[in-house]
Amino acid sequence: MSRSVLRHVLPPRPGPAGVLRLRSGAMRLSVIGTGYLGATHAAAMAELGHEVVGVDVDQTKIDRLAAGEVPFYEPGLPELLGRHVGTGRLRFTTSVAEAADAELHFVCVGTPQKPGEFAADLQYVDAAFAAVGEIAAPGSVVVGKSTVPVGTAARLDAQLQTRGIPLVWNPEFLREGFAVVDTLRPDRIVMGSEADDARAALERCYEAILATGTPVVYTDFATAELVKVAANSFLATKISFINAMAEVCEVVGADVVKLAEAIGHDERIGSKFLRAGLGFGGGCLPKDIRAFMARAGELGVDQAVAFLKNVDEINLRRRARMVDLARELCDGSLAGRRAGILGAAFKPESDDIRDSPALDVAVAIQRAGAAVWVYDPEAMTNAKNTHPTLAYAASAIEACQDADVVLHLTEWAQFRDLTPDDLAAVVRQKNVIDGRSVLDPAQWRAAGWHFRALGRP
Repeated sequence: MSRSVLRHVLPPRPGPAGVLRLRSGAMRLSVIGTGYLGATHAAAMAELGHEVVGVDVDQTKIDRLAAGEVPFYEPGLPELLGRHVGTGRLRFTTSVAEAADAELHFVCVGTPQKPGEFAADLQYVDAAFAAVGEIAAPGSVVVGKSTVPVGTAARLDAQLQTRGIPLVWNPEFLREGFAVVDTLRPDRIVMGSEADDARAALERCYEAILATGTPVVYTDFATAELVKVAANSFLATKISFINAMAEVCEVVGADVVKLAEAIGHDERIGSKFLRAGLGFGGGCLPKDIRAFMARAGELGVDQAVAFLKNVDEINLRRRARMVDLARELCDGSLAGRRAGILGAAFKPESDDIRDSPALDVAVAIQRAGAAVWVYDPEAMTNAKNTHPTLAYAASAIEACQDADVVLHLTEWAQFRDLTPDDLAAVVRQKNVIDGRSVLDPAQWRAAGWHFRALGRP
């Protein structure tokens, strides 16, 4: 996303240096954890005019951020980071002591899924809060943004209260590929706290955003924690619902795309997240719904969210079905075949391969005996590091060279724009499977291709 595009998506910036200015002056902020959430939040807060220090234990990551380099792909963030690192308004360090004078400390560390369990691993959150608790100055406020199991904030608040430091829980709702916009122009801000001074400090920090009319929801800790996991659970459920309908459509010969279009006109349902396909992945939805199930079990209300187990199972079945379709197009066996895989990231406009449906399918097809070639515009390095046994191509065309079957698995624009003629000259057999329901079946079939898609005749 270029700076010219950013001008159209970010809030107005009346300041002389092109930076959105706070009405009541800048604040000193720290951001603990500079991964996807933290790096984006730090740069966005600098854009609002604050003085920000980002803290992380990873020296390599800190060095890259300090040089104005983003360690991951996120449109618009390199421009934002470079603009403010260059002015000194935004800096990065491995020393939490350098954040001691911050008025607000944002904790943005990850909460991955525990190995072999559904529960969230809180070791990084606990370590971050312990470190902040040691250096936070009287009068400062800690802001939790990490996605945590309900009850975590109350426990952490009790720890901070021994030092007289208030806590507010302020969950994030970022979409990868749109994180800069979602931070600076959020559709809502949730503030969970019983401390008026903590809320007031966060309101001051977000003053320029609130001035645009962004709604604020004030809650207690538990509600603020549940908002994030409830939202993700709802989205996951909606995606898995339409994918369940795709399973039915395949049996009866119906078209899930038309089905989704029809029910999407019902304003009670809406059309968003009703595109059937390979399902969801990434570092949020899968692990968040699993952690929610685990926490509900601990609280004795596991039956209330038991449906999420089916949501997860439906989502994973879509990956297996893609492999089945590839096998069917290859006369019942993938052994000795060659497959061109278009996509490695879990979604477009990202290089994130965590729980990537595309890579799961690629590995399964390879295990079935096929030679697999993968291409993705941004996720190649990450994919090579975690899946070194797969073969990787330098372009979409190269990935499809001599392919017996082509699988469209990540919805990048350049893949959507490929025509049947683009690939016809390089493939061995004209077999294509659309895992994202965006290609035109009539166009591909008219060009002599065998076309398959999840939930489509």
